[in-house]
Amino acid sequence: MIYLVRHGETVFNAQGRQQGRLDSPLTAQGRAQAAAVGRLLARLVRKPADWRLVASPLGRAQATASIIGETLRLPVETDPRVIEISFGEWDGRLRDELALEYPKALASKAWRFAAPGGETYQAVHDRLADWMASLPPEPDRKVIVVSHGGSGRVLRGAFLGLSPEAIWDLETPQDAVFCLANGSIVRFDCQPAEG
Repeated sequence: MIYLVRHGETVFNAQGRQQGRLDSPLTAQGRAQAAAVGRLLARLVRKPADWRLVASPLGRAQATASIIGETLRLPVETDPRVIEISFGEWDGRLRDELALEYPKALASKAWRFAAPGGETYQAVHDRLADWMASLPPEPDRKVIVVSHGGSGRVLRGAFLGLSPEAIWDLETPQDAVFCLANGSIVRFDCQPAEG
């Protein structure tokens, strides 16, 4: 079983910026979301000591995982394979500005892979599939992973065998947990976070 979490809201999220491999700190709302996710996971995970907590190396995922880890009393492991998609030259850019400059590219659901110097879908898919393949098989797979909006979509898509086009219809909440187990995905929502 994998519990997939997206990091809490960041300053760049609130501004409508593409973060990609850049980083910005969690907002007060983001810290509250991470705490709410930690409380939810404490109810979902029966014996936290039997679980691993893995996070992307980016600061926003590490900060979110740290808050969750305090609640579950778990150390945070880092794995670069669950890092966010690199948007190349679009990292740090406002999405509204990109829509004006690149209207054709942003008209496609898969626009995230159209960025100059950015990562390809196949590269993201392959590194996330490699990460999943490195985990123990069910029922011994007990991992909580703190990742990102884009890479979290690709991870869920790889788990379900979705097409690249279909993954962009998946939601990317920052106040929910996705349980990936036995070929299906179930979403658990947190109580509203107060930031």
